[in-house]
Amino acid sequence: MNTAITLMLFGMAGLVMLNVPIAVALGVVAMVAIWVMQGAQMLPNTALVMFEGATNFPLLAVPLFILAGGIMNASSIARRLINLATAILGFIRGGLAMVTVGASMFFAEISGSAVADVAALGTLLIPAMKSRGYSKEFAAAVTSSSASLAIIIPPSIPMILYAAMAQESAVKLFVAGIIPGVLGGLALMALCFYYAWKYNFPVEQRFSLHKLVQALRAATWALIMPVVILGGIFGGFVTATEGAALAVLAALFIGVVIYRDLDLKSLYQACIDSAIQTAVVMLLVAASALVGVFLTESQLPQRLAASMISITTNPYMVLLLLNFFFLIIGMFLHSAAAIILTVPIVMPLIHQVGIDPIHFGLVLTLNLAIGQQTPPVASVLIASCSIAKSDIWATTKANIGFIGVLTTVLLLCTYVPWLSLVLIQVFYGG
Repeated sequence: MNTAITLMLFGMAGLVMLNVPIAVALGVVAMVAIWVMQGAQMLPNTALVMFEGATNFPLLAVPLFILAGGIMNASSIARRLINLATAILGFIRGGLAMVTVGASMFFAEISGSAVADVAALGTLLIPAMKSRGYSKEFAAAVTSSSASLAIIIPPSIPMILYAAMAQESAVKLFVAGIIPGVLGGLALMALCFYYAWKYNFPVEQRFSLHKLVQALRAATWALIMPVVILGGIFGGFVTATEGAALAVLAALFIGVVIYRDLDLKSLYQACIDSAIQTAVVMLLVAASALVGVFLTESQLPQRLAASMISITTNPYMVLLLLNFFFLIIGMFLHSAAAIILTVPIVMPLIHQVGIDPIHFGLVLTLNLAIGQQTPPVASVLIASCSIAKSDIWATTKANIGFIGVLTTVLLLCTYVPWLSLVLIQVFYGG
């Protein structure tokens, strides 16, 4: 059995190195492993396993939040949020960099996707920063790092995936991400302020109460969206999946009826782009179901738990080891693939040493937020670099400070569980 698992892992690694898509590699090695260990008669069941794995009801929130983000990109919602952030922060030296962070925090409360965040805000803010004297590497770095807040500020697509894989509450994960998300955003803004004085970045505009009021009026409906969506979810009126559907309806209503800048052509393109992004994620989910069946029958999660417990049973030491593990995994896998592959393996260990699954879910998503910034995969960083037309390694050098901030937030949340669990205790007791 150990030999089969080793060959399975090496086979997947070999296929990925040959540039085979991760989802296809997962499916191929899982089917081969099932065939070798259980016989060819089990192969017809693989289609049913994949179908059931991809039709889990909570996962329906994933394509809906992706579509909501796509509709927001196609309308003027993102631009209005940027204008509001500029009116609030533009009078501070280096304010445009802070605007990028602030706008990302607003946008994250609706889309839940870091890549959508970069696509919507980066196309507007990166050229603006370059025109104001910011280096293209810095512009790409601050846009990329602030966009990764989208996976720890609710609603978060990776949190939804984790909840489905770990059979935990997505709503509680959303609540757990509020304080770390705000803390991360403020810390990134503080670093932008330091860089602004160090490199003498410009002040964008004088503070004007009149402009602030104008921007607030223009963005009122955009600001109502997260209030309605998150208020409905946290208030128990809708589930996370229903909240995602509400986000789509709200984006359509605001874009078509209120702002009147969402035409059929833009909506069609948003649907096509969202369908492609959804297909990538859901194919990963379906293929991972096959891997999950094989791992369950081989009892690999239990073996991993036993081997790690033989080293230490201290929850904080276990979290330290897992932090190193997920930081490395995040360098080579997209967040969805990392969650789908690793969560079923490590959850028995989490339960066995007494770590709160919600606390661990937040630690995991923070690790993957950092992984989105560290090459070679670095999906969000690559998207930002493509918009800025900057070299990925030069941008990584400019991004070190921002990665340091995210790592500091990770360590605080790992070893001060209160940061992630206090609001859960307030809202749900215990």
